[in-house]
Amino acid sequence: MTATLDLPTARPRGRAVMVLGTTSGAGKSFLTTALCRWYARQGLRVAPFKAQNMSNNARVVPGLHGRMGEIGSAQYFQALAARARPDVRMNPVLLKPEKDTASQVVVLGEVDDVLTRAPWRARSESLWARAREALDALLAENDVVVIEGAGSPAEINLHDSDYVNMRTALAADAACLLVSDIDRGGAFAHLFGTHQLLPAHERALIRGFVLNRFRGDASLLAPGPEMLQQLTGVPTVATLPMWRGHGLPEEDGVFDDRITGSGSLCRIAVVAYPRLSNLDEFQPLRQLDGVRLQWARTPADLAEVDWIILPGSKAVASDLAWLREQRLDRSIAEHAAAGRPVLGICGGLQMLGEALIDPHGVDGNAPGLGLLPLVTQFEREKLLRETQARFAGPTLAAPWSALGDQTAHGYEIHHGRTAQHPSLAAATPVLWDDRGEVIGWQHGPVLGHYLHGLFENDAVLTALFQRPIRPLEDVFDGLADYVDRHFAPGVLAGLLSPAPALPP
Repeated sequence: MTATLDLPTARPRGRAVMVLGTTSGAGKSFLTTALCRWYARQGLRVAPFKAQNMSNNARVVPGLHGRMGEIGSAQYFQALAARARPDVRMNPVLLKPEKDTASQVVVLGEVDDVLTRAPWRARSESLWARAREALDALLAENDVVVIEGAGSPAEINLHDSDYVNMRTALAADAACLLVSDIDRGGAFAHLFGTHQLLPAHERALIRGFVLNRFRGDASLLAPGPEMLQQLTGVPTVATLPMWRGHGLPEEDGVFDDRITGSGSLCRIAVVAYPRLSNLDEFQPLRQLDGVRLQWARTPADLAEVDWIILPGSKAVASDLAWLREQRLDRSIAEHAAAGRPVLGICGGLQMLGEALIDPHGVDGNAPGLGLLPLVTQFEREKLLRETQARFAGPTLAAPWSALGDQTAHGYEIHHGRTAQHPSLAAATPVLWDDRGEVIGWQHGPVLGHYLHGLFENDAVLTALFQRPIRPLEDVFDGLADYVDRHFAPGVLAGLLSPAPALPP
């Protein structure tokens, strides 16, 4: 029988638990997802929240006024872990990098061109007002809101305009955990320095330190946690062992270059251009037995692989130029000429065509790789929708014939509209959405389509690799079991109670 927690009856809104990090990549997204499932298993109504995320990994979710919108993939998975329906309030501001010095600003699921053009510091107050409204709504509707911070809360040059960390924590009266990646080294210094750089009224919200990705004998940490508590008054409430096989995708996409998988059934290279996007959809391949997944940045990375995948891109024309600069175009063409599979998804599909046409200045004009007889024209309006798609039957040829008659659920998120080139031999339409529109084409061993999330469909993986996907519910429950084992007893439940009063 599932245990339940008693919430304070006098509180008019839900409690907030927040995960802060000493650095980017400390494990905030991972821990937030685990806590979402842990609290949901206590019988509580739970929602995730991140005031602002920066990522080109996005998911299509219900938005405002009956329209669809987009949020960061991390908050999408956190919502599923919380057993909540994802919506745009859970990540009210999403920054999607288009180049090193500029990002597209998405507010409550929709692109805001005015704020995209505004100076970074000048737009902070406007964005905070929208994020605060979303936060208040989630707190009013839920027993618990599990909040993820961004980067570090103690960047003193940004503190006045940072609304993602301590301003959110104060607005929610959040019980905060501060997590550090001990595998990088310097964890105690990171925790102490971050704590001390915060103003006293913000430090008071930190209820516990978490050491993440620990390898070795935890007893060797002594007397570090005890000394840290003497210096700060904050206990170390968990030491989380290194766990690479947890099953969640990395929020930032290409996070490491380890080749995954132990078998040799299928060696897959994903081209890692600078603005690649939606890489979380390849997580099922990363954990599939019999598949070796690797990132490709040079022609040598494409040697002797079975598949080449061109993933989505936030800047298709510039990523295509980069691909040519690296001479990857030749390797991809040679791979296809040898009859070996090439798969393009969304931006990757667009690159595989004959040309990119951009009359509105959305992305850029460019010649394509010429492996599909298609042309893409960029429109001003971005298409966002959840999609139920169906592959053709007998017309789907090798090496993709295993996909024949398969149905798959996923999502579309793109400005480009792709069609057959009128003066070239026709590509074969092989994938239709639930409106009857063609969203995928095949030409020999080359397959291109607009459906993100293809490999998250169990039937598709079974057809292609004779192996099913690991169910997400198992992943989320494994995360909850993990934090339950490694947090000190009573800590997670105690975070839902008000902090003890400080002595006068």
